[in-house]
Amino acid sequence: MAGIISEPGIRSIPGLLLARIRSTPDAEALRFRGASGWESLTWAETGVRVRELALGLLSLGLGDGRTAAILSGTRVEWLLADLAVLATGAATTTIYPSNTADECAFVLADSGSAVVFAEDQGQVAKLRSVREKIPGVAKVVVIDGDAGSGDDWVITLDDVVALGRDQHPAAYDRAVEAITPDRLATLIYTSGTTGRPKGVELTHDNWLYIAEAVDSLDLMRPDDLHLLWLPMSHVFGKAIEVAMINGGTPTAVDGAIDRIAANMAELRPTVLGAAPRIFEKIYNTVLATVRAEGGVKLRLFRWARAVGLRHAADRREGRPSPLWLRLRFALADKLVFAKLRARFGGRVRYFVSGSAPLSPEIGEFFDAAGLQIREGYGLTESSAASFLARPDELRFGAIGRPLPGTEVRIAEDGEVLIKGRGVMRGYRGLPEATAAALEDGWLHTGDIGELDERGRLRITDRKKELIKTSGGKYVAPQAIEGKIKAACPYVANALVHGDRRNFCVALVTLDPDLVAKWAGARGLSCDMAELTPNPELRAAIQEGIDAVNATLARHETVKAFAILEEDFTVERGELTPSLKLRRRVVEEHYRDLLDGFYDGMIEKV
Repeated sequence: MAGIISEPGIRSIPGLLLARIRSTPDAEALRFRGASGWESLTWAETGVRVRELALGLLSLGLGDGRTAAILSGTRVEWLLADLAVLATGAATTTIYPSNTADECAFVLADSGSAVVFAEDQGQVAKLRSVREKIPGVAKVVVIDGDAGSGDDWVITLDDVVALGRDQHPAAYDRAVEAITPDRLATLIYTSGTTGRPKGVELTHDNWLYIAEAVDSLDLMRPDDLHLLWLPMSHVFGKAIEVAMINGGTPTAVDGAIDRIAANMAELRPTVLGAAPRIFEKIYNTVLATVRAEGGVKLRLFRWARAVGLRHAADRREGRPSPLWLRLRFALADKLVFAKLRARFGGRVRYFVSGSAPLSPEIGEFFDAAGLQIREGYGLTESSAASFLARPDELRFGAIGRPLPGTEVRIAEDGEVLIKGRGVMRGYRGLPEATAAALEDGWLHTGDIGELDERGRLRITDRKKELIKTSGGKYVAPQAIEGKIKAACPYVANALVHGDRRNFCVALVTLDPDLVAKWAGARGLSCDMAELTPNPELRAAIQEGIDAVNATLARHETVKAFAILEEDFTVERGELTPSLKLRRRVVEEHYRDLLDGFYDGMIEKV
């Protein structure tokens, strides 16, 4: 184990940070984009910045029992602000920068946040527009830009740091020493796929457990380089933050999704966490590229993929591959897979996939290429990390065994129940919802799953999202949607519909980048309204759906589909901020289209 979590006396995240600074003060901690390129901070330098900012917050009245919010994308200042807030004894409330002004107002009022870190003037304007709804917010701290004119409600990050430099350093140590493990550390509001968002209360001990569990699996090492792009407003990103402090893992921070590939090629990281959509995008880009090139390159890719899949399957099952397969794989690796690994810097030790189910087809392909994906599972209510696939027992389609210290049980109706130190203390101000979610210490996840003979968990669907056809048959739409996205390289999102209907249909959206390349190669317009009815494009998607249908029971098969002109969006409420599908919202938005499948308005395929 590389971490310092086992050292005596660590009772909080700020305490963990101080232990890390004592252990490796001069090692690189954070790397970030500055005015002239990548800059970095050592652990000691990180500690100085956190201390100054925390002292400034203490001078503003933040401290024990209070909360502060961060309304920003992922950047190094997010991490520094979070650690500084925690060091005062306060708790951090996370808010997605994509949230509307009214959504921000709800979270700020419900959490009782006294201070808000706002990324830029756009976020400040959002807060000003709802100021009368957030009377408890005493200060807004803007990260980029000046405070503007008018009043002193808004100050800059530099202003707070300057306040901190005028304070006695001992105040920081006293505040950190007073933090107990049961103190509230983080408030994360659930995405609210239905109804009111709920504030999940996570304590310092919840996060220290995550640090311990991750450390026992040797996931984050001092000699790794971790690329952090995950939304820090999401629990997945927060779990990674704690793990990298414990592991002393240098972390490059850049929240720009469109720079992930370029950053990987430039930085050559060894560890990266992502949602399945990122891996789907990579896979579909590779597939679309070789299909467009056709000829020898396409045949070579298909041959290498088949060889790689068989070779990887032997490795996962612990059986030796025959000599002829080993020789073919060596050639396939040299001609195809090594080039793919080079696109990601050539040093990736593993990826972690979380926040949604990973298609087995995607996982198997990456594994064949020597880019291992370890799928994890957890909820905001369980501090993100409850299960993780171990490298020596990968089985795509199954997540893995529980982390050490986490218990799992499958209820009679198939619901996955979790117990352990990672489980939240409750929902803020909602005792009835807390009691419903936590029964005798067991967290009701709302997910349907099963355990295999080795204790690995397989999630089949959301309890409330299972489709029951008019014939009484159950269908798990998430699994089919994942298969469609893996089989159709031009599909960005898919929704399978069929509850109380006599057959299943699908709505699919297109990946604009990949479809633009496809259209350009054929001299076609890139306008989605012109492309969606294109017979050749429709045939390509139909081919993928046919392949998926061949793996399904008859009642699960997709009998018809429609291509939408635009993707699902967070702004229209069709996706949560963490990009999960809000099924009921999408179905309502496209109610007439879906009804048409069953009314004979759209031709069955």
